[in-house]
Amino acid sequence: MKNPPSDESTSDTQKKVSVKDILQSVFAAALGVQSSKNRDRDFKQGNIGIFIAAGILFTALFIGGVIAVVQAVVSLN
Repeated sequence: MKNPPSDESTSDTQKKVSVKDILQSVFAAALGVQSSKNRDRDFKQGNIGIFIAAGILFTALFIGGVIAVVQAVVSLN
């Protein structure tokens, strides 16, 4: 006979951070508007390597986007 899981074992500290949560955290961190609740969740549940990789990827895409926009504007003149 199995015992039902207690509320403590299924608490938020044992859940994995989803891809949506990672993207939301990276965007919020880039804008500087990350809530303390989400930041605490990321530090407790998240894998730092995933957040670093997502941050580097976001930064590279942002810089590439800025370069593309500048080149498009410069080529119009």
